[in-house]
Amino acid sequence: MKLRSLLFVPGDRPERFDKAAASGADALILDLEDSVAASAKTLARDAIADFLRRPNRSLPLFVRINPLDSAFVDDDLAAVIHARPDGIMLPKAEGGKSVVALIDRLTKLGNDSTLIFPLATETPAAIFAIGSFGGISPRLCALSWGAEDLPAAIGAATAREADGSYTQPYELARSLTLFGAHAAGVLAIETVFPDIKNTEGLAAYAARGRRDGFTGMMAIHPAQIAIINAAFTPSEAELAHARKIVDAFAASPDAGVLQIDGKMVDAPHLKQARRILAQSAA
Repeated sequence: MKLRSLLFVPGDRPERFDKAAASGADALILDLEDSVAASAKTLARDAIADFLRRPNRSLPLFVRINPLDSAFVDDDLAAVIHARPDGIMLPKAEGGKSVVALIDRLTKLGNDSTLIFPLATETPAAIFAIGSFGGISPRLCALSWGAEDLPAAIGAATAREADGSYTQPYELARSLTLFGAHAAGVLAIETVFPDIKNTEGLAAYAARGRRDGFTGMMAIHPAQIAIINAAFTPSEAELAHARKIVDAFAASPDAGVLQIDGKMVDAPHLKQARRILAQSAA
């Protein structure tokens, strides 16, 4: 599944669903959690279920449910799961045990295939469980993190420096999510960039995410999608260089180290080149 960009849409704003689907995003996240007030949960569930039931779905549709320990989650799942969302985004996940608990609920509802996408850093306990997602289930498809719930949970004033960069504790949460996703063999998805009008800042932020090893990013506005897609799409220069590396090793299969464009390349460079070409093919 190609997930360069995933666009959040509040579940109680069904008039935005079609515009979001036409934004160029690789997937939508139809939200039942933070963006929907308690009084609007029923309306949001019904609107999302109706949208999911439309024929000829044009892109993957995830539903962010409320946390497993909330009073809303059972109604969330009962309302949407029979409409066959492509995936469930699980907020406030605390490692593999939360995935197992969600799968148990889905199984009881007769669902054995919907993908699961946890948000892995939203509680203090979650930080110590990020390494436990590996091998839990083939239904696990991605991990992401957030910089809002965790500081609120521990009484921090903010997760960011004055220039907008993350403070050290939240850089740690980001890094652990990145490595936890790759250790589990699933997509590593960068969190949102909240300053909608700051397009230069978004481009730099998304580029940093891809540089560091994230495979895609979440968005909160359709205007962010083109920038995110561009950041997570290999350039023609990258593709040409990757092909050159792959072709060089194919021509010299017994070589451990080669020189390309005056620089040494070896097995890690070959692995990265193959990854870039695979991303392009996807």
